[in-house]
Amino acid sequence: MIRCVRIWTAEDGNSSFEEGHIDLSGGARGDVLSAIVSTSSISFRETKAGGAFAWHDAPVRQFVLTLSGTLEFTTRRGDRFMIHPGDVLLAEDTAGSGHSWRLVDDEPWRRAYVILAPAVKVPFISATG
Repeated sequence: MIRCVRIWTAEDGNSSFEEGHIDLSGGARGDVLSAIVSTSSISFRETKAGGAFAWHDAPVRQFVLTLSGTLEFTTRRGDRFMIHPGDVLLAEDTAGSGHSWRLVDDEPWRRAYVILAPAVKVPFISATG
């Protein structure tokens, strides 16, 4: 199972999040796999240990794939969640009050930004059903 946290803009304009996972219900040769998700680009970024980023929205709808580093994300409501290496963040809060993050371990945050194609269906399954 690949852990995924989805963050989006709720009706009140604040960022909300839910935990879940990527749907791996397909299979071939003994592997499980997701449906293909159309994307427009991928880029990589690294932030030194101790880094943080103040309130902001996601610039576009995207996956953020964490390769190293552990982060704490906070919404304006004060809700918090953690992202660990190997986790996927589905960032969909492209408007509203936004979120902030800070690195909480001694590792740099190495990540890949995968920009999703417009209106693409994402194989996210909420943990709450």
